Amino acid sequence: MVNAALHPIPAVIEQHAGESAHLCHVRSTLVDAPHVRLGELRRIDSRLAAHLDGLAVAGAFGRKVCEAAVLAKTAHGEVFAAIARAIEDGDTGRLDQLLTLAEANLQVQAGALFAFNWVSAQWLKGITRGLLDSSSAFRRRVGIAACASHLVDAGPALTSALHDADAPLRATALRVAGEGGRSDLLPLCLGALTDDDAECRFQAIQSAALLGDRRAAVAALRDFALERGPYRARSLMILLKLATPAQAAAILKGLSDSEPDSRVLIRSAGIAGDPQWVSWLIGRMDDARLARLAGESFSTITGLDLSSPGFAGEPPQPLDPVPADDPEIEDIAVDEDDGLPWPSPPKLQAWWSANAHRFQAGARSFLGAPPSRAHCLKVLGSGYQRQRIAAAQFLCILQPGTKLFPTSAPAWRQQRWLDTMGA
Repeated sequence: MVNAALHPIPAVIEQHAGESAHLCHVRSTLVDAPHVRLGELRRIDSRLAAHLDGLAVAGAFGRKVCEAAVLAKTAHGEVFAAIARAIEDGDTGRLDQLLTLAEANLQVQAGALFAFNWVSAQWLKGITRGLLDSSSAFRRRVGIAACASHLVDAGPALTSALHDADAPLRATALRVAGEGGRSDLLPLCLGALTDDDAECRFQAIQSAALLGDRRAAVAALRDFALERGPYRARSLMILLKLATPAQAAAILKGLSDSEPDSRVLIRSAGIAGDPQWVSWLIGRMDDARLARLAGESFSTITGLDLSSPGFAGEPPQPLDPVPADDPEIEDIAVDEDDGLPWPSPPKLQAWWSANAHRFQAGARSFLGAPPSRAHCLKVLGSGYQRQRIAAAQFLCILQPGTKLFPTSAPAWRQQRWLDTMGA
C-alpha cells in the first residue's frame, strides 16, 4: 500500500482541500435550512470529515495545499480547512498566522470560528486558554465562542468580556451568556439593554429573555420587532414564543394592520402557533410568492409534513430563473424558501376540515402539540433544522437557565448530546 504522506498525489490532495472549503460553505446554508434533518447534516459532515482526513494523511504536503488555497482564495471555507488542520496538527505557529489573517478580514471570520466548533475538544486543550488570556479582543472572542460551541463555560473571561470596550467581543459574550444558561449573568445582560452598539443591545435582549426576564427584555424585543431592520425577524422569533396566545394575537393584529410585507405576517403566524390562523394560511397558498412559506407555517402549527405523499403540490410554471451554480461565486442570493415543498391548497383544506377539531384556537401548537420538554426533545431528534432551532429556543423558555442546544454543531456531537438528554 502506498503511503499517502510519502507519496501524495497532488490532484487528489488539491481536491480534498477544494471540497473541504466548498462543503464548509454549503454546510453554512444547511444549518438553518427548512428541508434538512440531522441525518442529512450527518451525511454532509461525514463527507467533510473524509476530505479533512485526506488532508491529514497527506501530512506536510496537505498543509502546503491548504496554505496555497488560502493564498489563492481567502474565503471562509479555505480558512476553515486550514485552521482545522493547524489545530489538529498542533501547529501553533501556523494557527497564529491564520488567526492574524482572520482578525484583519471580516469575511473569513465565520470560517475561523467554525473550525474551532468542528474539531473535537481534545484538540483544543491549551489552545483556548491562550485565546482567553490574549490581549487581542478578536482572539478572546474566538476563545469564548470555542468554549460555547463545546458547551464549556469560559469562566471569568466571559464575565470580563461583558465589560470590554470592543463591541464584537461584548456582543459574543452577551450571546454566550444567554445560550450558556448563565442565569447569574442576567443582571449584566439587563444592564446592556442600553448599550451603544445595536448588535450588543440585541444580544443582551435575547439573552435576558432566554434567561427568564419577562419584562424589560420583552419590552425591548417588542421595540426591535416593530422596526424594519436586521433584528426584526430574530426579535419576532423570540417575542412570539414568549408571548401568551392573547399577546401573540395582539402582535399579529398589529402586523396585519401595519405591515405591507405579507411574508413577515405569514412567518409570524407560524411562530405564534395559534390554530386560528390555519385557514388564513391556506388562503395565502394561492400566491406563488407566498405559497411555500405559508406551507411551512401551516406545518409549524399542525405538524403535518407537506413533503409526505399526498400533500405536496406542483410548482407553478414557469418558475423564476435560478442563478447559475458558479463555483467561483459564493455569495449567490439564495431563495429563502428553497427546499420547502409546494403545498396543495385543496388537499390541505381537506385535511384541515377533517382535523381542525384536534386543535384549540387560542392555544399554542408547535408541530401539532404544546411545546413541552419531551416534545421539543423529539423535534430536536427528528425535525428539520428550522424546527430544531425553534425547539431549542422553547427548551430555554420553558426552563430558563437551560443551555441552548447547538443545532449547528457537528452532527455526531449533536447526536451524542441528544442521547445524554434522552431524546
